[in-house]
Amino acid sequence: MFKRVSPYIGEYKKYTVWAVILMSIGIIANVTPYFFIYQIIAPLTRGEHIDASYILIRVIAVAICEIIFSVSYVQGLEFSHISAYNTLKNLRISLQSKLERQPLGNINELGTGRIKKVFTDDIDQVELLLAHAIPEGIANIAIPMIIIVLMFIFDWKLGLLSLVPLVVGMFAMGMMMKSGLEKMNAYYESAAKMNNTIIEYVNGMEVVKVFNKDGDSYKRFGERVKDYRDFTLDWYKVCWPWMAIYSSVLPCLVLLMLPLGSMMVLGGVVTLDRMVLVFCMSFAVGPSFLKALNFAGKFPQLDYKIAELEKMMEHPPLKEGESAFKGDNLDVEFKDVHFGYDDAEVLHGVNLSFKQGTTTALVGESGSGKSTLAKLLVHYYDIDSGTITVGGQDITDMSLEALNDQVSFVSQEQFLFNTTLYENILIGKPNATREEVLEAARRAQCNEFIARFPDGLDTQAGDGGKQLSGGERQRISLARAILKDAPIIVLDEATAFMDPENEEKMNAALDEIVKDKTVLVIAHRLSTIKNADKICVMKEGNCIAADTHDKLIISCPEYKKLWDASVSASTWKVREA
Repeated sequence: MFKRVSPYIGEYKKYTVWAVILMSIGIIANVTPYFFIYQIIAPLTRGEHIDASYILIRVIAVAICEIIFSVSYVQGLEFSHISAYNTLKNLRISLQSKLERQPLGNINELGTGRIKKVFTDDIDQVELLLAHAIPEGIANIAIPMIIIVLMFIFDWKLGLLSLVPLVVGMFAMGMMMKSGLEKMNAYYESAAKMNNTIIEYVNGMEVVKVFNKDGDSYKRFGERVKDYRDFTLDWYKVCWPWMAIYSSVLPCLVLLMLPLGSMMVLGGVVTLDRMVLVFCMSFAVGPSFLKALNFAGKFPQLDYKIAELEKMMEHPPLKEGESAFKGDNLDVEFKDVHFGYDDAEVLHGVNLSFKQGTTTALVGESGSGKSTLAKLLVHYYDIDSGTITVGGQDITDMSLEALNDQVSFVSQEQFLFNTTLYENILIGKPNATREEVLEAARRAQCNEFIARFPDGLDTQAGDGGKQLSGGERQRISLARAILKDAPIIVLDEATAFMDPENEEKMNAALDEIVKDKTVLVIAHRLSTIKNADKICVMKEGNCIAADTHDKLIISCPEYKKLWDASVSASTWKVREA
């Protein structure tokens, strides 16, 4: 466990060490009063006379011990929290770094609920373990162990009697931990599923309401919550009996010592003052040992959580080079590209190329692999085999920054940050002037809807861009791509949310934007890509034909079928009653 957490503590390890030292001093100061109490009681058991000053000195000593305990323990907690929160910082930064290197597709598969739980809930729970379990656990077990050794030195027979409850308690603790570990995986897995389901339930509430699917959606929501409840209760039911045993036995080290020790005193085997001494020492051991063992149950959780955090990010990072773009031109080529999701291949040796300055369209039925090809070009995933090159340079040889400088990607759904529209567009080119941002917004046909906002471009987009309609969000993302001015543009259903009134203006804007660019466009409405330089027909993960519209209509039955369906859909009208 310490080996697993050590890399994240780093330079703050010294604070943990000091926390253990200071807390140990505090515990020593907290148990020392029992010896002063013994010094007061022992003379009385021997019938000796003690004066008031003798008692007063020891009472003052007890008070000083409590002050030392308070100061050192609080200072130890301060150091432990400094170490803990900096460790959490290092842990989050490390995970964030690993997350950034993951393929975007794998990140999407993890789900926002699980990622949120990892970065907030799970890591926050690690703080309790780092700030308390490690320093307090070590301190609370080290000092009682020393006292137990002293008990055996003073009188081994009484020490042995005091050890029996300790052995019973530790056995119960071990059984609890063994039983709990067997249930831990199912418990944490159910918690992750519940988090994902809750977020899906909230995000999909609009669809649920519109289509009257409250029952189905709530049923799935309820099942996940109940599963979490059942796994939690199942875990605790296994642990509770053992917990009851050790929590009741461990504090009572005098359980056998009091009756049997008293018999030994009466039989002359041990002296009364020795029994009083060991008796007082047992009170110093019990509470500290119980606290230490309570923390001991947390150590497997800490080990498990960090292991799970690392396991979640153990997917091989995206293959990425360090070189800049060194291509001879901006020609794009897919060579024998194979790719699959979860061992199910969806692209079967695709060969496709398009020249610099041309527009290439991908068409095909849903699931044919169009969007997957677009995402592979912008390196959302690593391909299973084959190569994708830009200007003859493999995209895995260049850094992601270098590739992103060459490619702008506008998909069906674009995320807007909860900041101003101006700052959302500025993401495309952070060093752009305000005039350049305004020009990009104008070219993306944003002025019309921006004009209705009192603050114009300085209007807040809201969470996920909720202040805007789907089409308006897409135009903002298009303005972002315009501002970026990359030489290669990928449009994945970029006009999907455009209403008929704005589609003509948007197409005119797109014509201006893609001028002199290398363009890959995906569209279900084939009328929008009729004039592309090349149209590639995708079917079941294969490129079955590639040519101009006029030639494909004649030579490719699959394309003609798609074209006829598109024309038919464009003339569809709602029949009046």
